[in-house]
Amino acid sequence: MTDGKPGPGSEASGVSVPFIDLTAQHRSLQADIFAALQQVFESSAFVMGPNVTSFEEEMARFCGVEHAVGVASGTDALMLSLAALGIKPGDEVLVPSFTYTATAAAVCHLGARPVFVDSLPDGFNLDPADAERRVTPKTRAIIPVHLYGEAAPMGEVLSLAQAHDLRVVEDVAQAAGGRWQGKMLGSLGSTGCFSFYPTKNLAACGDGGAVITNDGELADRIRLLRQQADAAVLGGRKYYHPAVGYNSRLDEIHAAILRLKLPQLDGWNQLRIAHAERYARLLSGSGIALPARSADGSHVYCLYTLRCADRDGLRRHLTERNIGTAIYYPLPLHLQEAYSNLGHKSGDLPVAERLAEQVLSIPIYPELADTQIDTVAETILAMAAKGAETGPDKRAEIGPEERVTHEL
Repeated sequence: MTDGKPGPGSEASGVSVPFIDLTAQHRSLQADIFAALQQVFESSAFVMGPNVTSFEEEMARFCGVEHAVGVASGTDALMLSLAALGIKPGDEVLVPSFTYTATAAAVCHLGARPVFVDSLPDGFNLDPADAERRVTPKTRAIIPVHLYGEAAPMGEVLSLAQAHDLRVVEDVAQAAGGRWQGKMLGSLGSTGCFSFYPTKNLAACGDGGAVITNDGELADRIRLLRQQADAAVLGGRKYYHPAVGYNSRLDEIHAAILRLKLPQLDGWNQLRIAHAERYARLLSGSGIALPARSADGSHVYCLYTLRCADRDGLRRHLTERNIGTAIYYPLPLHLQEAYSNLGHKSGDLPVAERLAEQVLSIPIYPELADTQIDTVAETILAMAAKGAETGPDKRAEIGPEERVTHEL
């Protein structure tokens, strides 16, 4: 396939296209990674060593903020942010229902109540108008998730927060390096929370996370809480604890690797954007809803997610031809058993529920080759052409949900 579309009867070449290939990125950095790891082992500074300090400084500078605090995971970044902001039992926090469970779980771990918000009808991110309808006197914060790498509608979110005196905690787990109106995602709210899980745009070789902020007091509070609230962290006496803290530190090994990857992030994101543009050209007119297009860095495509009425049929079609896919997410949070105590039922958040039935993510990562993109697009178009020939009543029967093994 070239940049033009293939013929409607074309079939894929049989080339295997993995959903994600982590080895390709690490192969290109292997010598530097091994050298950095050797330095860590020779120093034996495995916890809160010089790489953590340097990475925090470099991350803050990259994001255009005053402070970055490395933590153990993206979930901890959210939880520590909320804790540092004083979120407590009885408080309510606005959270999109169509996202990964960690966003709501962080609220629950503090004894607060997640209030689920529906999604925008023409996108994947939370609907600010629906969020405003759900504000009560108990609402203390809102967590906009920059889902799949696309900036949430931050203008409306920030206006809502100002009108109701809410703190904004950005979930940037899937959008490292993304921007909104020229500003780095994560720098717009009280805090920005990052995950460095291996599948992310900026990835460690295991779990890791960070919180960024321009509020020095808030940063110090997070630094204190991540180390069991030991007063020595802020210059006090060791083993004296002014609060109940957490054990949530970014490992030195991961920080060393992240320091090597951070300078590459903008370039890798540009490759993701170029891949998304290629998909958009090739799949135009397919009848399948494509994600938003962005050439300005406001969407960095951690995932390239389609919407398709016969999602499960399309997934089977791709799987049979050795093309990896994943579903993020098959059930919105308000219908998950974990949050059944909140009393939601089917139909409460109709857009999120419809998205969960339609979304399918296809391969997109910096090292993806144009020929692989062409193969994926050709395979999708072949099914779309057959669907057009047979009509909607001939679509493949939707089968049971397949297990997704790629955590985000």
